Amino acid sequence: MIVRYERPYSHAAHWARRLARIAFAIFVLSVLAHRFGPLTTPHFLALASLSGAFALIGLLLAAIGLTRLWQVAAVGGIASISAIAYAALPLGFLGYGAVQYLMRPAIYDISTDTVTPPPWIKVPEAERSWLKRNPTVTPQDREARIAAYPGLTGRRYDGALDRVFQGVRKVVDETRVGTTAELGTENARANLEDLAVRSGAGADANSEPDVIPVPAWRPAPGLDGGIPGRRSGDVVLQGEWRTLIVGFRFDVLIRLREEAETTLVDLRVASRYGPHDLGMGAQFAEEFLRALDAELLGIAGD
Repeated sequence: MIVRYERPYSHAAHWARRLARIAFAIFVLSVLAHRFGPLTTPHFLALASLSGAFALIGLLLAAIGLTRLWQVAAVGGIASISAIAYAALPLGFLGYGAVQYLMRPAIYDISTDTVTPPPWIKVPEAERSWLKRNPTVTPQDREARIAAYPGLTGRRYDGALDRVFQGVRKVVDETRVGTTAELGTENARANLEDLAVRSGAGADANSEPDVIPVPAWRPAPGLDGGIPGRRSGDVVLQGEWRTLIVGFRFDVLIRLREEAETTLVDLRVASRYGPHDLGMGAQFAEEFLRALDAELLGIAGD
């Protein structure tokens, strides 16, 4: 007489795989729609949270399935392993975000100049939905930025404004910053009159010119409508930067200021949505300034 052992069936393991697959599909589709489509960040985070809930339930059921496999050899081991694999992506994404949220300061706007941050040319606007935040950056926020990122400071280069501006332009293109507004770029134009031969340079020096030029009025240095953090001689670039994979949006402002035959570069980075940038703003600013140092190697000052 042959006794055939019938292995029990683990429903938990197979439901775990179904839920984990749903979580994986929701997460991947939401990432693609956010990075390349019209899905906004608040809606993406809501869908990612929903995906994480499904993945967490699937993970718990997978643990039950593996326990049943160990205890009574229940069918469902492969289903449990598959569920864990599918749930790893959304749970890993949300877990990493939670760690950064707890470890980094709760700020969304950082600047290398914490005394007089460069003002926006056009104030960024977005429908923030449930991601509410205080629209005003307080002095406490600036102090938190200094404490968290003490090495994040502006750069001073021993070069002319136009030379540094060319380097900034190149780094802007390399870091995928899309320029949305410019101000004062005429201040960075090279003085071509000193580089080219003027028409009539060989004429009689004693001959009187036919037209006498009238000096144009120029605003006094340091005045630009009374806007703190901006001078009439500044060159300001404003743009938008997005993270490579997920596509989180950040507004970027670069200010160039000529001071005593040197050029000072300051950077401001602000998350478009939410009260917390998870440290991505400071990371981008440090990478941008390192790339600028490499581009302008040889003329960097103290």
